[in-house]
Amino acid sequence: MTKCVIDIETIVAGWSRGYNMMLDEEDEKEGDENKDSFLKEKKMLNLFQQSIKAEIFQLLQNNVSCYSIWQALLNKDRGNGDGDEVPSSTGRAPKIQTIFGVVGILKLLAGSYLFVITERECAGSYLGHPIFKASKLKVFPCDHSVINSPDEQRKMESEFASMLKVAEKTPGLYFSYDVNITLSAQRLNDLGDESRLLPLWRQAKPRFLWNNYMLEVLIDSKLDHYMLPVIQGSFQNFQSTIGKDTIDVTLIARRCTRRTGTRMWRRGADSDGYVANFVESEQIVHINGYTASFVQVRGSMPFLWQQIVDLKYKPKFEIVKPDEASRVCERHFLDLRKKYGNVLAVDLVNKQGGEGRLCEKYANSVQNILSDDMRYVHFDFHRICGHIHFERLSILYDQIEDFLVKNRYYLLNENGDKIEEQIGIVRTNCIDCLDRTNVTQSMIGRKMLELQLRRLGVFDADHTICSHPSFDDCFKILWANHGDDISIQYSGTPALKGDFVRYGKRTSQGIINDGINALTRYYLNNFVDGTKQDAIDLLQGHYIVSVSRDIASIKPQGKVEAFASFRLAFALILMGLVFAMMSLRRVQYDVWHLLFSLLWAGLSLAIVGFMKANGRMFCNRPRLHKPPY
Repeated sequence: MTKCVIDIETIVAGWSRGYNMMLDEEDEKEGDENKDSFLKEKKMLNLFQQSIKAEIFQLLQNNVSCYSIWQALLNKDRGNGDGDEVPSSTGRAPKIQTIFGVVGILKLLAGSYLFVITERECAGSYLGHPIFKASKLKVFPCDHSVINSPDEQRKMESEFASMLKVAEKTPGLYFSYDVNITLSAQRLNDLGDESRLLPLWRQAKPRFLWNNYMLEVLIDSKLDHYMLPVIQGSFQNFQSTIGKDTIDVTLIARRCTRRTGTRMWRRGADSDGYVANFVESEQIVHINGYTASFVQVRGSMPFLWQQIVDLKYKPKFEIVKPDEASRVCERHFLDLRKKYGNVLAVDLVNKQGGEGRLCEKYANSVQNILSDDMRYVHFDFHRICGHIHFERLSILYDQIEDFLVKNRYYLLNENGDKIEEQIGIVRTNCIDCLDRTNVTQSMIGRKMLELQLRRLGVFDADHTICSHPSFDDCFKILWANHGDDISIQYSGTPALKGDFVRYGKRTSQGIINDGINALTRYYLNNFVDGTKQDAIDLLQGHYIVSVSRDIASIKPQGKVEAFASFRLAFALILMGLVFAMMSLRRVQYDVWHLLFSLLWAGLSLAIVGFMKANGRMFCNRPRLHKPPY
């Protein structure tokens, strides 16, 4: 198996849209009549490559520190991987791998690691510019200084590097070479002329820039041309016709990086008011030269609370520092009002049980900040809608319709002039801000799209999206895929209740899928997500690697904890039960086997009791970033 080697051609390949590595293949496909133009294009592309190469080498001469960073790319990495060695002088040329963008560089204890996009797919277009999904990420070590490091440091580096393998599988990453996708259509239009001339990474909104931390090394090295802004979220769109009108609908999700993470390890807010699973969803419509946009957000309840996994199906909710809830909540909504204007907070959690405590704390925390431009509405989703009657969300819409109409949406005419501006935001939450939130946001998005299409003369006063089955089906799928993408990033599975969003009703297969996804979430939350959270914290800079840190700090504490293993405990329980049954079957030959049977059964029960009392010890927990509370 030949090792893929990356050199300077790789950088050029990505930024020339990957065509340079496919020229020879395309040449064979061209007809004679197009050959001249194609050869001309090839020649121009070669000139472009040469100029880029010269620029890179000039940068390396001016920035000596850049050399170690780009060494893996420019000096044909000859590391001791499992592939073949690169020919040193003569022989066949090394295999060149195309990359489509440099995501960034991450410094660990003894070296730097380069993140690149090796596979992409076109997801659609945003305001006329192509948007790509990063299908595959690849991490390359930039140097081998770890070889000369002390044993303990080498071991830690190996542990950190293994987390990067988890990071390579990060889902839902999108990018564009031409347009800033961290900004909504309204914010993009409001950019000044000077801002529009800046590189995309300078225009980008830091809180939605997934690779913000990894770009720092490139920024310090002044490698502006190779900084590619990447968001995590979703990008879905479809085209449909209603009568003579062709309607293009796009739905974008932008995940905030301030408190990003996995479902059970990132709940609530931090002390600065940044909340877990905060996602901005923008629905954009293009029709007859007009552009309409509507933005809404979701996010965990904005005070300090947690739900630490302990092998139970539903771990206990814990409110942390309850006295600070009002202050944290106020900071969160102050930030929202600065960014979006008026705020309507829609709370979908239960009023009873464990969720009821959180609901009560949330309602009490917002009381001091309620005003004409800050509203709070509670809607007990499960009590009112149950598991099948989601059409009862119309009750909620009746309560919030006036806010939606008053705060409008963004609208441009065919000349690019602004007609309407969105001046407020709906913020929706449930416990996870996934399943109930997805259903509710899709309902709000549907209602706003109907208002826009009536405004533009596509719908009559009594027409709804349901009046056009083909368009309705596309719209349902749009929001169902949107919800699944957001859910996979946070919980590891597609959204529950997705069949209602996708088909407009609950189905038996959808209920079965919900059961499977719920069990999958349980497994991931308890036995996988701790390591995943560490990888996220590493990439986002929430944990800064430092040699001066105590090496023991990333290792399990305590003798029992060091040997705690769910698999081992489960095996011992099964072994005890099997031996207990075997002994019980032999009681008729020797009464002493009854005692052995009781001992084995007692051992199994004792292990079960110990696991129940110390469930957290047996779960896969984050080992890097420790919350301050």
